[in-house]
Amino acid sequence: MRAVVKALGIPLTLARHELRLLVSLALWLARRTHGVRGGTAFGYARAQGPLLLGFGFVCVVETVMMSVLLRSRPAVHAVVLFLDVYTVVIVVALHAACVVRPHVLEDGALRIRRAVHVDLRIPLERIASVRRELRTTHERTDGELDVAVGAQTTVTLELTEPVTHVTFFGRRRKVRVVRCNADDPEALVRALAAAGERTARA
Repeated sequence: MRAVVKALGIPLTLARHELRLLVSLALWLARRTHGVRGGTAFGYARAQGPLLLGFGFVCVVETVMMSVLLRSRPAVHAVVLFLDVYTVVIVVALHAACVVRPHVLEDGALRIRRAVHVDLRIPLERIASVRRELRTTHERTDGELDVAVGAQTTVTLELTEPVTHVTFFGRRRKVRVVRCNADDPEALVRALAAAGERTARA
């Protein structure tokens, strides 16, 4: 029974993931954000824009080519057309999710996010140091989390105590070093330093 539940969990997770992407696309079209409220938002989507734009263009070209190749087989063409169009929508939704779900510096915590895949809340009092650090290569290391965008991170946070990161499929990891990307890393570092000073005085 446990194996059945586990087997069903993966498709449900994927379906929930795609639903959240589509919700993000709707928010993007409505020019709204998710989870910012009274906090300060720091975007990170700029680094991946050209890559996703190029991938989306390739998908559109493939859609046109398949339409030409399958025009004599209407049933197959309809199925392939649906899948191709849906792929383009998901690619756009991936970018939209990064735009509408920025990092957020809120009262007492920093939320590090990446689309709908990562949402890590770090209490400000646990941030020992923060610095601007450009990295374009990352190796998976115990106790470290790299939230790369466009294959790069620009800000590194070292923590006094670990925080729990929940992976895409629900596995829990303790991390003490977090690297993320920000469109304006200097602004994020300055804001965190100022927020840390206010927290220390409180």
